[in-house]
Amino acid sequence: MLALQYLREQTQDAKDRLSKRNPKYVETIDKVLAIDEENRKAKSEMERNQSEANTLAKKIGELMKSGDKAGAEELKAQTAQLKEAGKGLEERSKQLEQELYEVLVTLPNTPHESVPEGQTAEENITVFQYGDIPVLGEDALPHWDLIKKYDLIDFELGSKITGAGFPVYKGKGARIQRAMINFFLDQAIAAGFTEIQPPLLVNADSGFGTGQLPDKEGQMYHATVDDLYLIPTAEVPITNIYRDVILKEEDLPIKNVGYTPCFRREAGAWGAHVRGLNRLHQFDKVEIVQIAHPDQSYALLDEMVLHVKGLLEKLELPYRILHLCGGDMGFTSALTYDFETYSTAQGRWLEVSSTSNFESFQANRLKCRFKNKDGKNQLVHTLNGSALALPRILATILENNQTPEGIRVPKVLVPYCGFDMIS
Repeated sequence: MLALQYLREQTQDAKDRLSKRNPKYVETIDKVLAIDEENRKAKSEMERNQSEANTLAKKIGELMKSGDKAGAEELKAQTAQLKEAGKGLEERSKQLEQELYEVLVTLPNTPHESVPEGQTAEENITVFQYGDIPVLGEDALPHWDLIKKYDLIDFELGSKITGAGFPVYKGKGARIQRAMINFFLDQAIAAGFTEIQPPLLVNADSGFGTGQLPDKEGQMYHATVDDLYLIPTAEVPITNIYRDVILKEEDLPIKNVGYTPCFRREAGAWGAHVRGLNRLHQFDKVEIVQIAHPDQSYALLDEMVLHVKGLLEKLELPYRILHLCGGDMGFTSALTYDFETYSTAQGRWLEVSSTSNFESFQANRLKCRFKNKDGKNQLVHTLNGSALALPRILATILENNQTPEGIRVPKVLVPYCGFDMIS
């Protein structure tokens, strides 16, 4: 959540930055500041009333001591009127604070100054590309056909058990999933991240803390009886470990990694772009999360980008990195780099990771702070990245590595899965 003080003191900066997302947010900022101004006036009037009532109380005491009961009674009547007016002002202030909150939480994070202008994915900027795109034969198959050919995943069985978008991994399909999870975790641990195994359901406070609520409420599975939400990413429970916590400056940065299944209701319509593993309701992902000092967060973001690059290169996959434009960034992000691998059989790029710096936006919601050198509490910066999301990684491995003899397994995964070919 954006700090109200920032919107008051740096209004034009906030408008300029949020305009990169959508010009409509300029009006929202004006609405926030108008409600805030009215609330401040109400509070100021409350303070004046209270000050006047205190002054009258002293005078009433003096009049009572001097025996002027009539004068005292007259001032008591004035005090009663001030108290009644104060109650009205207090109620109005509470209403305004609720209105202010409801509008303020609709404002997304302000993009970093380096974020490109633009409203759609087509306006994202490619900042890096690695690897040669494999040349496949004319008989090359997309991964959804390879999955059937080698009996790796059963989508129909998943539909029977649960519904569309909940695949059942079998045999070598299950083993390569487990291999990727362990490989990604081991790589993160070697890079200094501490493994966390968090709950898969969170309460509404946790969803609000990381910005999924109320922004993405309709995209989350909601267990209504207990008012709990299935997590869309490990970012939510891991970051919320530090909700309402004051950290020590010397403990920063805090680096965590976690593997979890992820649950998202928005699986999209049928079509080549969402077939097979391209988009699912349930999928596996390894997530890296950092709690950082504000002065270090962008250097740490660069480190996280290098970490994800290393994973993809070890998997021998061609990839590119996109610097997302303002309109294509997530609600909570200040700067996001998306990683995409090239699916040769589909002839298209597939997103496999988003790596983001949220600056203090999540921390303000979480009330996650550290005590700085001056002894004052200061908001941390939060960051996270997919390292990596498994479905589209598996899709590109299957498609790009298909040969007449079978599907070649990347060398780094062989020790984890125990086979070098799927045939």
